[in-house]
Amino acid sequence: MASISEILTKENPMRKIRIEKVSVNVCVGKSGEPLEKAIKILSSLTGQKPCVRKAKRTIKDFGIRKGEPIACMVTLRKEAAISFLKKALEAVGNKLKKSSFDNYGNFSFGIKEHIDIPGVKYDPKLGMIGMDVCVSLERPGFRVKRKNIKRSKIGKKHLISKEEAIQFIKSTFGVEITED
Repeated sequence: MASISEILTKENPMRKIRIEKVSVNVCVGKSGEPLEKAIKILSSLTGQKPCVRKAKRTIKDFGIRKGEPIACMVTLRKEAAISFLKKALEAVGNKLKKSSFDNYGNFSFGIKEHIDIPGVKYDPKLGMIGMDVCVSLERPGFRVKRKNIKRSKIGKKHLISKEEAIQFIKSTFGVEITED
């Protein structure tokens, strides 16, 4: 028997959930050669040029100064986001924790070593890095909260709940959701 969300999706195409973006973040904690290696790895994984991120404040214990480049990130959309997400989910064994999802339908998970991603070879010159993958889900019509002219709020019934996001990921990518 079909669930209520599936029935509503068949009747109303505006209720269909889709992936808005996938953000991949790598933080190495220092500038220079380690950051350059992370940029090369991230660009080879995603096919896009990563954006360098700077430290927001000074932390003496870690040797980080404000304004020093310490991380890089890439935002993927549409087909590139879906193809990378499939590979990234395979790296974590197609399992996510229920606590990885927030109340607005977004979820995040970490990959400990980039060589866990299928099809990636280890390069001793570059080493290994871990990364955070953050996925934002949306429905058609979410643009009204981002546009500049006649900006508006999204109605409560149109927002994506945690349960709807879990159901979408299970049915679309075949991911198993585990309890904490």
